[in-house]
Amino acid sequence: MSSTLVTNSRPANWKSAAPEALSGTLTYAGQTSLPRLPVPKLQDTLSRLKESLKPIAWSHSEYATIVDKIDKFAINQGPELQARLLKRASERPHWLEEWWDNAGYLGYRDSVVVNVSYYYGFDKHPAHLPQTPSARAACIARATLIFRQQLKQGLIKPESSKEGPFCMDTYRWMFDCCRVPHEGLDWSISYAKAGDMGDSTHIIVIRNNRMWKVDVTQNGRILSTQDIEKQIQYIYDNTLEDYPGVGVLSASNRDVWAKDYLELSSKPHNSQLLEAIHSSAFIISLDSSRPEDPIHHSRALWHGDVVGGVPVGLQNRWVDKPVQFVVFDNAYAGLMGEHSVMDGTPTARMCDDVLDMLHDPTFDHGSPSNSSPPLPTPMDWEVTSTITEAINHANRAARELVESQDLSFHLTSYGKAAIKTFGVSPDSWAQMIIQLAYKRLLGTNKRNGGTYEAASTRKFFKGRTEAIRVVTSESDAWVRSMDDKTATAETRKQLFDQATKKHVNLAKTAGQGQGVDRHLFGLKKLLQEGEEVPELYNDPVFARSSYWVLSTSAIFSKHFPVYGWGEVVPDGFGVAYMTGYDDRLQFTVTSRKEMPNAQYMREIAKAADDLYALHNEIATKARL
Repeated sequence: MSSTLVTNSRPANWKSAAPEALSGTLTYAGQTSLPRLPVPKLQDTLSRLKESLKPIAWSHSEYATIVDKIDKFAINQGPELQARLLKRASERPHWLEEWWDNAGYLGYRDSVVVNVSYYYGFDKHPAHLPQTPSARAACIARATLIFRQQLKQGLIKPESSKEGPFCMDTYRWMFDCCRVPHEGLDWSISYAKAGDMGDSTHIIVIRNNRMWKVDVTQNGRILSTQDIEKQIQYIYDNTLEDYPGVGVLSASNRDVWAKDYLELSSKPHNSQLLEAIHSSAFIISLDSSRPEDPIHHSRALWHGDVVGGVPVGLQNRWVDKPVQFVVFDNAYAGLMGEHSVMDGTPTARMCDDVLDMLHDPTFDHGSPSNSSPPLPTPMDWEVTSTITEAINHANRAARELVESQDLSFHLTSYGKAAIKTFGVSPDSWAQMIIQLAYKRLLGTNKRNGGTYEAASTRKFFKGRTEAIRVVTSESDAWVRSMDDKTATAETRKQLFDQATKKHVNLAKTAGQGQGVDRHLFGLKKLLQEGEEVPELYNDPVFARSSYWVLSTSAIFSKHFPVYGWGEVVPDGFGVAYMTGYDDRLQFTVTSRKEMPNAQYMREIAKAADDLYALHNEIATKARL
């Protein structure tokens, strides 16, 4: 096996190991014409920063103090740091990529479970297909293998907007790769091969904590759904008792996992198993849970069940894998995604395509092999007493993590169709609901953080995300009016329109790479040893503005009845929402148990009703 798996050194060039995209193909045709992520003008960023801090400051004097620090930065350290950043941007394809990989994700030391990973829950298996879990897993496997093959051959249509194609670079980190723990700073390893046409690979299937290597191609072709189903049923039939829960080690604190990883991989046999996991196209976890309702479906994907004090769900996972499907014993299914080198939009698109294939009655399930498909190979770990102790420790930590979390779910009685008739952006509508609900939750308490919404910067080469600073003076003014008994409906509507117009502009600006947070992050990274950190960065208002008490984002798939992720600060909420359904909005709120999770969701439900009632009242008056 490759010695890089067990080395104590992190390869400096790890990211270049994944083969470059196939230029000239349909998938990657636009890559060479994509612009580079810009470096905003310093004065523009500082002006936007000042504006974003007005509603965050607790007093006029607090705001005046931070403005003074910003102005000093603009004439002192700022110009030199800006010059350094412009020089860096001129010397590499993407000035932010390496910093963001490391600081945003790979250097994060808490468990990726809850804190980093996300989940997508799938709709029910199409009625025209067999309804067993083995059939569900096999269908997902074959369709995903076809997507992988098309991707490797450059046949996947690139994502795009009205402005042009999106960067498809991170798709290189969807299959045949894995995150690797390392003390202080992780990395990812790719086994993808240049020129591979997607016609040979294996997957890993986990059942009752036992891992199986499944060859899903034969003689240069992807096996049929029927053949893969036979393989998976063989795994069900031959994994009847529980095996050591080695997978739970990957759910630990990253430095703890790095230590356990070195111990695990010190055995040559285990190193071979690790290589098989890392090089697999993807993982399918056959989970013994039977979720029925949206909350259990969400939690069973997000972190798995805890039964009798044992985190049985996480024992049956390998959470470092970017694509890990989970199939439950009642044939419910979904995906758990590792977030570090690839954001959620590529996997959402992949899942959408896969599920579209399976809902199509004409989908090619392939012809069964003339000969029996290869039997899955069991991968049983060599478990030392040290590893047994590590598993026990990881079990306790995982149980505490899972039991520390709360989650609520809500569907509104109206959706995109109604919002559109009111002439409002559905995303801005949802964000204003979130703001109004949070203010009502706080009551007279002061806001101690900002609201993050992810904006895609994939219009740029290697672009990922920028932060939309959702809290604005305009949104605050509208929120106040909604509980001001003296405010008329017309006043509230006028303030709402101003707030949503501001939000739309902020979202557009962030998507153009002209946000605040990534730029200021880059400037700070270029401080040299011995140079003083500018006062701006240590100011409490500045710190508060990027303390994301509300971490929000929206994706859409008609196939995802549930999806979400965890909160990013201890006293905050993760708010996943969907605005794409005509007849409903979907909200999922996550938090620690000590937070008023259910109360916040009740406020979201009330705010959604109040916002609809406001617009309905205005529309009714207009018709009279």
